Amino acid sequence: MTSAIEQPETPAVLRPAVFPRLIATDLDGTLLHDDKTVSERTVAALAAAEAAGIEVFFVTGRPARWMDVVRDHVHGHGLAICANGAAVVDLHDSGRFVEVHPLERTDALAVVHALRAAAPGTSFAVERAEGIHYEPAYPPFFLDPGAVIGPAEKLLAEDAGYTDPILKLLAHHPELEPDEFLAVAREAGGEHGEFTRSSPTALLEISGLGISKASTLARCCAERGITPEEVVAFGDMPNDLEMLDWAGTAYAMANAHPEVLAATARHTAANTEDGVAAVIEQILRARTP
Repeated sequence: MTSAIEQPETPAVLRPAVFPRLIATDLDGTLLHDDKTVSERTVAALAAAEAAGIEVFFVTGRPARWMDVVRDHVHGHGLAICANGAAVVDLHDSGRFVEVHPLERTDALAVVHALRAAAPGTSFAVERAEGIHYEPAYPPFFLDPGAVIGPAEKLLAEDAGYTDPILKLLAHHPELEPDEFLAVAREAGGEHGEFTRSSPTALLEISGLGISKASTLARCCAERGITPEEVVAFGDMPNDLEMLDWAGTAYAMANAHPEVLAATARHTAANTEDGVAAVIEQILRARTP
């Protein structure tokens, strides 16, 4: 079994230079078990962090409508950064959007055209504030009965009748390796959006230029007078890299993508072994006289 925290890092965790004021944690592959549940240990650790005066932010690629997995466990930590930074939602208020940072329609269309040329066979989905719409060839990861199905060009047309903002564009390729697809897509369309991935498949997530988990977390922290040095962050996939780089203290899960493991010297146990809870418990124990 993987130890909760690698021994060389234990002193840094137990006696941080600045006691954290905010914990920012990814969900899938990080806080959640593989069956998408939150363990009792993790719920208790988050509640204990709040009782000690530490805010908790869920920072995820998930859209707001997929936040039921943690809504019953939020206690006081009711704000979540969703869709890789495109939205901040209030989980205590039925997922109300507090702020939105959209992908512009013209940029989304430019990405579609660029990827069709650079990676033939790519299919697309459009994630809007009110739901998802997708092309017929897009894999049915999660069927949405309210989705409109059609070519991305029509879903993004100016006269399509949509008034809600685009949170992100999703692109899937049936043959390319995930990291290869990401590199190809960034080269082809990187001037029109921020490209990342959080899925084990060749599924890319494209946000508006300058929008990431880190950019929105930084803005939320600045509003609260919280500095990067006062933030502890957890993640496992490439869409967490900017957040882990921004936070003063960052942990990669033992099950993380190799690039994430290489990005920070601090590693904690796998999501299935409550790695986030293990770190929180040690931080709180260190504060106890």
